[in-house]
Amino acid sequence: MKTILRNLLGVLRRFKFAALLNMLGLSVAFTAFMVIMMQWYYDQSFDTSHPQGDCIFRVENAYEGGAGVVICRPLSDAFAQSSPHIKALALCNPWMGEIFFTVNDANGVKSYKEPIVMTYPSITQVFHFDMVEGSDDVLQAPDKILIPESIARKLFGNESALNKLLKTDFQTLTVGGVYKDFPKNTSLNNPIYLQMGDENLHAWENWNYTCYVRLDKPESREGLFANFKKNFTATGEGASLEGRELRLTPIKDLHFVTDTTYDHTPKASKQALLVLFAIAIVIVIIAGINFTNFSTALTPMRIKSINTQKVLGSEEKMIRLSLIAEAVIISLLSFVCSLGLLYSLQYSFLASLVDADLSISVHPVLISITAVLALLTGLLAGLYPSYYMTSFPPALVLKGSFGLSPTGRQLRNVLISIQFIASFSLVIGSLFMYLQNYYMQHTPLGYEKDEIIVTNLSKEIKDSQEAFANQLKSYSGITAVAFAEPLLSSSDQYMGWGRSYRDKEINFQCLPVDYQFLEVMGVEIKEGRNFREEDKNTQEGVYIFNQRAKESYDLAIGERIEGAEIIGFMPDVKFASFRTEVSPMAFFVWGTRNWGTKANFAYIKVSKGVDLGDAMQHVRATLKSMDPEYPFNVRFFNEVLNSLYEKELNLSSLITLFSLIAIFISMVGVFGLVVFDSEYRKKEIGVRKVLGSTTGQIIVMFNKSYVRILIICFVLAAPIAGYSISRWLENFAYKVPMYWWVYAVAFVLISFITVVTVTFQNWRAANENPVNSIKNE
Repeated sequence: MKTILRNLLGVLRRFKFAALLNMLGLSVAFTAFMVIMMQWYYDQSFDTSHPQGDCIFRVENAYEGGAGVVICRPLSDAFAQSSPHIKALALCNPWMGEIFFTVNDANGVKSYKEPIVMTYPSITQVFHFDMVEGSDDVLQAPDKILIPESIARKLFGNESALNKLLKTDFQTLTVGGVYKDFPKNTSLNNPIYLQMGDENLHAWENWNYTCYVRLDKPESREGLFANFKKNFTATGEGASLEGRELRLTPIKDLHFVTDTTYDHTPKASKQALLVLFAIAIVIVIIAGINFTNFSTALTPMRIKSINTQKVLGSEEKMIRLSLIAEAVIISLLSFVCSLGLLYSLQYSFLASLVDADLSISVHPVLISITAVLALLTGLLAGLYPSYYMTSFPPALVLKGSFGLSPTGRQLRNVLISIQFIASFSLVIGSLFMYLQNYYMQHTPLGYEKDEIIVTNLSKEIKDSQEAFANQLKSYSGITAVAFAEPLLSSSDQYMGWGRSYRDKEINFQCLPVDYQFLEVMGVEIKEGRNFREEDKNTQEGVYIFNQRAKESYDLAIGERIEGAEIIGFMPDVKFASFRTEVSPMAFFVWGTRNWGTKANFAYIKVSKGVDLGDAMQHVRATLKSMDPEYPFNVRFFNEVLNSLYEKELNLSSLITLFSLIAIFISMVGVFGLVVFDSEYRKKEIGVRKVLGSTTGQIIVMFNKSYVRILIICFVLAAPIAGYSISRWLENFAYKVPMYWWVYAVAFVLISFITVVTVTFQNWRAANENPVNSIKNE
C-alpha cells in the first residue's frame, strides 16, 4: 500500500495540472450525474407513492385526439354506482384556487391565503391520507376541513390544530384533521380540503370537476365504461351519454399525459427525461474516457520505471494491481469531492432549476450507486492502461512507438470520437431549446406585455373597483386600469363554454373582462367595435370573438348567442401558452344577468418612460391602504409569461449547463490525448524542426488529424441531435424551424475550442530545442 501511495503522490506532484483537471472533471461528472438522476427519479416516480396506486385512475372525457379532464357531477355520481369494481370515487373542484382567511391566536388576528379544494368526503377512500391528528372521515361534516401538516405548523406552530377556527368570507371552518403532506411529486398538492356542497348536483351541462376512482384491481378498467353506458338510464334535463366516451388514465401516467385539456397536473416530457438520462450517462462515460486517456498519456513517462521494477523482480500482476489501485483511489477521491460540490449546490441557483430535493440524506440509494459507479470508473479506467504499461515488449518500450502504432492510433480516435459526438449533440440540442424558449417569450402575442402591472384582488377591492382605479391613476405615470376574471397567458386553457348558435352547439373558451380591458392591453379590433361602458347594462352581455371562432362557426356581427350579442372580431391573440394551438375564444363583458362573479385581477397600464419601480411602489401602497391584511401578488406582466414557461426554461437551463460541463470534460479529454501525442512524437517534432519545419507547420500538422475526426463526428452527431430535438419540439403547437445554421454554429464552436486546446498544448513542444527532443529519445 505504501508503494501505491508513493507512486500516486509522485504522479500527482509531477503532473499537477493534468491531474487536477482530471480530478476536477471526475468530480464535476459525478456531481452532474447525481443532480440529473435526482431530477430524473423525481419525475419518473411521480404519483407512485400512493398505496394501491395501480388501482387509482382519473376519469376523463375522451374525444378524438385527446381528452378533457373535467366531468359533470351527475355523470360521475352515476358512474360511481355502475359497477362493484369501483371501490371509491372522489370528485374535486380544482378551480377555487386560494382562500383568504384569518386565525385568532395569543398575538391577535393573523391573515393567511392558502389553496383549497372542495371535494367528496370519499377522497380519503381513493387516496391514503396518513393522519397526524384527527380522523380522515371529518369531511362528512360540512364545516370541517382537512389540512396538511405544513399548513398546520404555519398557522399554529407546535400547538394542536384540532378544532381551531379559520374565518373566511363565506363561513367559519373548523380543523377536523391534519394529514401528513404528500410528497412534492404527486398530483395532490397538499391543499385544505372542504366538503363539496350541493352545487351542480344535477347539472349535466356543467363540466367543471375532476374525478378519481379506485378500482378493486387494475384490470377492472377494461370495459368498465362500456358496461356503464350499456346499462345507463337517463334521468334529468340533458342527461345523455350519446357520443360520450370516458377514459380511465392510471394516476402514475398523469405526469406525462399531454393530450388533455384543463389539466392542472404538473407535466414532464418523457423525451426530455430521456435526454437528461442520456446526458447523465454520457457525462460519466466522457469523464471515464478522459481518466483513461490521462493514465495512458503517462505511459511514455512511466514505462521505464515500470520496466525497472520488472528487472528488480516485481511481478507483473502486482504492478498491474498497483496501477489499478492508483486509478481507483483517484476516482474515489473525486467522488468525495463531488459530495462536497453537491452539498454546496443546495444553496446555489441550480437548486431553483430542479424540482427534486438536492439533500444528500434524501437520496441514500443514489449516493451509494454513484459510489459504486466511482469504484467501477476507477477499475475500468485503470485496467486498460495497467495492462498495456506492463505488457509492452522490451524493444517496443525502448523505441517508445506504441503511441504511433495502428492499434494505439485507432484507440485514441475512437475515444475522442465518442466525446466529440456527445459534445456536438448537446450543443445542437441546447441551442434549439434556447431558440424555442426565446420564441415563446418574445413572439408577438397580439397584445401589450410591457409596461403592464398585474395584481390579484381582495374582496374589499373587488367591491370598490372604481375607487381603487381612481387612486391608482392619481399617480401621473399610470394611464389606465382594467379588470378581468382570468390572468391572461397564465394557463394552457381557460373557462370553456358550450352555447347554442343557429341551432347548433358551439364550444369556445371565454375570458370575462371589463369594457376597458382590450384598450389597456392593446388588442386590435379587426371587425366591428370595441367594448363600451354601456355594454355592462345589456341583459346578457356582449362578445368579441377571435378569428378562429369566426371561421370555425361562421359567426357574424350583430348575431346573438343565447341572447348575448357579437359586437366584434379580433385577430388570433395568444391568450394561452404556445403548447396549445389557438382555439375559438371570446372576450366577454357581463350584462346585468351575471352569475355573481367579479374580477379577480387588475391590469395597470404604465406610461412609457415612467420609472416602473416607482409605479410598482404606488400600486403596492394603494393596495395596502385599502386592504392592509390581504397578501397581494403584485408583479409585472412579463413575470406571468416567465412563470408559464418555467418548466421549459428550467429544463433548457439544466441541459445547457450540463452540456457545458460535458464540453468542458471533453476538452479535458482532448488535452489528455494531445499530451499523449506530443509525448510520443517528440522525436518526430525534433527531426521536423531540424529539417526546417516552422512552429506553425507543426501545429497545423497536429490540428489536421483532429479536424478530420471533428468532421466525421459532426456528420454522425447531427442526425442524432436533430431527431432528438424534433421529438422534444412535438410538445409545442408553435415551434421554431430546424434552422441549418444551428448545426453550423455547433460545428464552429466545438472545432474552435478543440483547435485552441491542441494549439495551446503543442506550442511549447513545437518551440522546444530539437536537440533536447532527439537526445532524450
